[in-house]
Amino acid sequence: MVKNRQWRLISFPSGRPEASNWELVETEAPEVAPGHLLVKALYLDVAPYMRGRISPQPNYAAGVGLGEVMVGGAVGRVLESRSPGFAAGDLVVADFAFGWQEYAVLSPGDVRRIDPALAPLPYWLDLFGLNGLTAYFALFDAGAMKAGDTVLISAAAGSVGQIAGQLAKLAGCRAVAVTSSAEKAAWCREAGYDAVIDYRAAADLPAAVAEACPQGVDLFLDNTAGPIHDAAMQNLALDARVVVVGTASLADTFGAPDTGPRFLRQILVARATVCGFLFSDYAARHEAGRARLRRWYEAGRIHSKFDIAEGIASMPDAFLRLLTSRNLGKQLVRLEGD
Repeated sequence: MVKNRQWRLISFPSGRPEASNWELVETEAPEVAPGHLLVKALYLDVAPYMRGRISPQPNYAAGVGLGEVMVGGAVGRVLESRSPGFAAGDLVVADFAFGWQEYAVLSPGDVRRIDPALAPLPYWLDLFGLNGLTAYFALFDAGAMKAGDTVLISAAAGSVGQIAGQLAKLAGCRAVAVTSSAEKAAWCREAGYDAVIDYRAAADLPAAVAEACPQGVDLFLDNTAGPIHDAAMQNLALDARVVVVGTASLADTFGAPDTGPRFLRQILVARATVCGFLFSDYAARHEAGRARLRRWYEAGRIHSKFDIAEGIASMPDAFLRLLTSRNLGKQLVRLEGD
């Protein structure tokens, strides 16, 4: 019987998560039920949304309970299929249903078959997965991005941000990055951003945004909340749009009231629109968005950087690396032997 190593949540973080919140256990790989697939992970996803899933506070999706396998996506290989639509050897991607483990039994509805000839495997958890579609729909739909906009993007060197900056340039916009180090700033410039703000080096962040966006911010893609959000709100252009995709800076304060500054006057004067964004709201259009992203990728107009850790044992450390902004590009874990 194949052994399956998996990470289970054993305690809820009281603040910032620690490796001790999870336990690595070894079990037997589950049997394949009729109509299902046994999949072996090749790459496991590491994503900011996972922080919200390990809080006992209410969230937009069900959380991970104590003793349960940590949620997450994966690219994997089908080892056994009891579904007529798949065969052993097929490569598939699961956006959420796989979990932090080496093997999973999945239903056909949990996975998509992928073509490694089109793009390397990591891209299927990035540009052609949650991150690419988030950037695409948040900008073009929720944010009504149009040519000539000044688009400000926080966490600009991360998984969503690096794609969003390139999409903004493809749309004929001025793309302005907010990131957290000189190394990340260099990657943002390489990815095509017109201006880059290192918020940790900025003595006055609102002034730095004003300098980088002299005509104001037409569209703000907010991946962080917190002080970066505050700086953007003080620099809104007329008819600005603010799309809240993530709140990474508030990740350790779930359930606490948001007592930061309020910007109702700025919203009023700019006649701005502020909205929240969830990837799942666009499920009916994911394939159309993915097809457009694929055309840009095949034309060589979008590329990604990856930060890849090795082995199932590295999952908690890779996740903490992401939460503390030490990753450069999309964070993934590659399993041993693959």
